[in-house]
Amino acid sequence: MATKIFVNLPVKSLDKSIDFFSKLGFGFNQQFTDDTATCMIVTDDIFVMLLTEEKFKSFTPKEICDAKKYTEVLVALALESRPKVDEMVRKAVAAGGTTYNEPQDHGFMYAHGFQDPDGHIWEVFYMEPSAVKPS
Repeated sequence: MATKIFVNLPVKSLDKSIDFFSKLGFGFNQQFTDDTATCMIVTDDIFVMLLTEEKFKSFTPKEICDAKKYTEVLVALALESRPKVDEMVRKAVAAGGTTYNEPQDHGFMYAHGFQDPDGHIWEVFYMEPSAVKPS
């Protein structure tokens, strides 16, 4: 069985977050969705749990970071092409997100990013397959 990853992020408005990420083309697993949380499907093995702040607080003794002021995590997603990177950022901005820098072209890798409505940073990038050395 493949290892699965579940990134957990606190959100101020679950409905607003679902609307935002739906506009980017993500789907949600209704089995793990209620009025306090939703399971956003990134791939067959990668999921993002969007949790209301109250629900998120039940999993940690620490205070929640205000992602609009501080960076608590960078979520990076590899996409299949440079145009897909630009498309994702364009959709994010159209859906109410913001950009925080210009696209970065490193020749073998192209990256850009956006902040979701809660300020979480999402890096999206494309890396030339020939640049990745087999391990």
